[in-house]
Parts: sequence; structure tokens; C-alpha cells
Amino acid sequence: MLFPEKTITLKNGKTALLRSPKGEEARAVMDCLRICTGETDFLLRYPEECTETDEQEKTFLESLNQSPLNLMILAIIDGEIAANCQINLNKRLKVRHRASVAISILSKYWHIGLGTALFNELIAVAKTCGCTQLELEFVEGNTRAQGLYEKMGFTIFAERKNALKLRDGSYLSEFFMVKYL
Repeated sequence: MLFPEKTITLKNGKTALLRSPKGEEARAVMDCLRICTGETDFLLRYPEECTETDEQEKTFLESLNQSPLNLMILAIIDGEIAANCQINLNKRLKVRHRASVAISILSKYWHIGLGTALFNELIAVAKTCGCTQLELEFVEGNTRAQGLYEKMGFTIFAERKNALKLRDGSYLSEFFMVKYL
């Protein structure tokens, strides 16, 4: 699914271009993911686990753009990929009303309204596609993300204990949230 280009103004006065990824941006998208995974333990991979080749990532991005059920939106600030978010819709009749969403933002772009703006776009896409329920997960201790999700109307409905095991041997739970549209 393609997202039409849109420019937004953030709380700090900067503008962000929101748009679908391009295949030739595969390396930049992966670089952003590697940085994000290195900035927090709250994502599901470590940086060295981001091993997709440029060609594999290009194929993935192009498949998203061609899919009627999946969408990725990039946020570009000052020529840099600052964030991305995704929505994955379901095609089966019994679960067609549900979609999963995910977001990651480089830490230098936190607290400027980018997460809120991206979620507003995901919610609008979901409604346009006839979705009535959005779902996401967040990791224990990620209070910043939890605050954003609650602000956007998501509520916790389940916990998966010991969902992540960190390098130091400690475990973190994963919480499941839902928003009814």
C-alpha cells in the first residue's frame, strides 16, 4: 500500500516529510533500524541481528508498497530517516476488523510530536480500510512508548511474562494493547 506524501510541522518547528519507502532506500532504512535497536532494549532485536542485505530489504520494501494489506510510512527530517511505522491489516474474514501497528523513532527525534503524528496517520489509514481494532505490543519499562500509546487511546489487555531475555540474563514482559476505532 502506498502512502501519499505529506509534510507536517513538528513541535520544534521542523518539518517532516511522511511517505512510503523507496526500494533504493533499503540501506538507509536498515541503518535507521540498526540505530534504533542500539538505542533501547525495548525493540525485539539487537543491532547485529539486523542482517538483511540491501537486496533483501529492497524486496521487502517493494512488497510493502505493492501490498493491499501492509503499509510502511517513513518520516524524513532534514534528509534523514527519523522514524518509520507500519500497519498490517488482516485479510481473513474473521479477523479483517483487526490490524497490528508498530513504530520506531530515532532518539534524537523523541518528544517533538512525531509519534503522535505517525499514529494519527495509521489510525486514519485503518479507518479508511474498514478496520475497527488496532493492536500493538510494548516491552516492560518502556514508559515513554506506553504514554504515547495511552494518549492515542490504547489500553493494555494482556501480558506475556519473560517475553524478552536480555544479554545480562534479565527478562522483560511484553504487554499487549488495543484501541477500538
